[in-house]
Amino acid sequence: MDLDSGAVVFVGDGKGADALLPFWIQLKKSRAVVEAVAADMSEAYGSAVRENLPNAVLVLDHFHVVKAFQEKLTDLRRDLYSKATEDAKDVLKGSRWLLLKNPENLDPTRKEKERLEEALQLNKPLAIAYYLKEDLRSIWSQDSKENADKEISAWIEKAEASEIQQLKAFAKTLANHRKGILSYYDFRISTGPLEGMNNKIKTMKRQAYGFRDMEFFKLRILAIHEAKHVFVG
Repeated sequence: MDLDSGAVVFVGDGKGADALLPFWIQLKKSRAVVEAVAADMSEAYGSAVRENLPNAVLVLDHFHVVKAFQEKLTDLRRDLYSKATEDAKDVLKGSRWLLLKNPENLDPTRKEKERLEEALQLNKPLAIAYYLKEDLRSIWSQDSKENADKEISAWIEKAEASEIQQLKAFAKTLANHRKGILSYYDFRISTGPLEGMNNKIKTMKRQAYGFRDMEFFKLRILAIHEAKHVFVG
């Protein structure tokens, strides 16, 4: 997707880096100048971008970085649950989605904040992981790239000091992707618009009860940004 215009510029077959091969050919023929690319943490896509667009800045989407940590948080909760007493299991059982929610999204009518605090007080490793999740989000809200870099260093230091396997593993991931994460401060872009487009594609597919002709389906996707809103009374 072209993040400036919102237009889908290529639809490939499959999920691997090979699906992009026709795109790179088209891009070179068009002589388009690409300054920056927003992508998820896929090493296959990252390598493809670095190989075919060596002068472009690769910006790792912050949503996917946080999501990757949430998976580690879920693994930790699962491990702690398996070792917990029966009383503790009752508390931890309903904490999964509360741990993944942002604090401002906790529902007061369902006493979600109180339930979360009970789970965190029950288990120190879980509390450490939860508060590091909040610290991770702050990386993208700094007033400079230098301060964001310091936040990453501080996060890695705290994760390694925790001696919690899942946190130490993610600290390595964060260190390996440091450059792509900090690139956000050079180009404040994300794959958010692409995720929104994916939702539109899913809706279109559902409304059509599926597409048997894949080439026609691709054409419909490429034309989405040109479609006008139709209101049915």
